[in-house]
Amino acid sequence: MRIEQLLESSARRYSDKIALVSGSTRLTYRELNAAATSLAAALQARALSRGERVILFADNCWEAVVGIFGVMKAGGVVCMVGPSTKEHKLRFVIRDCRATALITKDRLLPTVRGAIEQTSSLKTVIVIGEGDDASASDGILHFSDLLVDPGAPIRPPGIELDLAMLIYTSGSTGAPKGVMMTHQNVVAATASITRYLESTPDDIILNVLPIAFNYGFGQILTAAKVGATLVLEKSFAFPQLVFEKIRAEKATGFPLVPTMAAVISQMRDFKPGMLPSLRYITNASAALPTAHVLRLQELFPSARLFSMYGLTECNRGTYMPPGELAARPSSVGVAIPGTEAYIVDDNGIELPFGSVGELVIRGPHVMKGYWENPEATAKALRPGPFPWENVLHTGDLFRTDSDGFLYFVARKDDIIVTRGEKVSPSEVENVLFAMPGVREAAVTGVPDPVLGSALKAILCVEDGFEFSASAVIRHCARHLEDFMVPRFVEFRDELPKTESGKISRREAARS
Repeated sequence: MRIEQLLESSARRYSDKIALVSGSTRLTYRELNAAATSLAAALQARALSRGERVILFADNCWEAVVGIFGVMKAGGVVCMVGPSTKEHKLRFVIRDCRATALITKDRLLPTVRGAIEQTSSLKTVIVIGEGDDASASDGILHFSDLLVDPGAPIRPPGIELDLAMLIYTSGSTGAPKGVMMTHQNVVAATASITRYLESTPDDIILNVLPIAFNYGFGQILTAAKVGATLVLEKSFAFPQLVFEKIRAEKATGFPLVPTMAAVISQMRDFKPGMLPSLRYITNASAALPTAHVLRLQELFPSARLFSMYGLTECNRGTYMPPGELAARPSSVGVAIPGTEAYIVDDNGIELPFGSVGELVIRGPHVMKGYWENPEATAKALRPGPFPWENVLHTGDLFRTDSDGFLYFVARKDDIIVTRGEKVSPSEVENVLFAMPGVREAAVTGVPDPVLGSALKAILCVEDGFEFSASAVIRHCARHLEDFMVPRFVEFRDELPKTESGKISRREAARS
């Protein structure tokens, strides 16, 4: 099955059911599917060929969802780019994937115009909104003008083995890499996720996560797969407004990331049971600190909390069955259904429980590689236990307990060596998060002539709390081995984030 067929199937089964809520716009499955078909016809009429790349440079809006399914119905490859992306990076992505079309919001046109000045592949630019001074005369098409009855059937888009998406990683080292995901990869991951979430057509998912990134994008597919309703919000900047929307829409699902969990956990006026409609809460992007897991369980007593681990190269890797969370609050669980996850040493040999090694993911959801980057592909996709396959080496260090449950330790390149010992920043951060009033925390290494690296804790504290560096160090000394105790403590108002909402240790160390 191809991705757009998830929408088409639900449009046949639930034609008059609300599929998408975005601001004041409410689209049924029939309307959403029809709009996507119209856009597909318009793209094909403008010579979009099967397999050509189309960039979607937009925020969370109904037009972006139509754009995703429309591009796929036309046989194109979707390349999502977040709205905060700067001109130089957008230019890089256009050039790297040789995009032939781009769909964007009117407010982002200045960035687009700057990015395409020195590119040659783009044939079509489509703008959502008024488009400022944009007109057909300067090569700009209006999104709304393309949503007309196509009049004739669209050409078949392709098969499930075709490339569906190029997802550019953040590029913490070197240039961003385009992760290649086929329709088969994405549909397999979606089927597994909806299975363990026990998703149904009655679900109403409220999503504030950017759909330009994998976790937010996945909410669109989860809803389309089962015929659920997706409520799109643009951000979590004003939590109380989001909570009001959850109540108004009677949302049953609420995906979040650790930075959102930290905000909710510290809200003094948020009481247990205030959002009774929620059936489940999910967390991915990064592992939740144990203190936040326990606090979320307290605040949402009727909701099941799914703590998960994922990365762009496979969408989702593990999940924690909610019934096991109380016994293992710091675990991210086991491999998602239909896949395998195990830990290996530097030679690729599987390790016994308790050992720390690199997590390897095996399954139909694993990417096909990095776009036109064979060197990076060979590093990530290596021969597996059987001769017919490659498996994904994640670059993340994990350990397992005696029951096979997985625990995130650190990114391989995040490990700090101090006093000759290896320290996982996340292990120290978990201890810091257990201090009441700590909103954000990052642990970095500072060059030291004796220790090699000395640990530095960078904290953001909630209003009404006062901390001293010595109090933080004493707290860590009570809970950590001596070589893991930070030597320096710094307080800030806010920590830098990646576009997907994670705290960026690298940027925190630089600033």
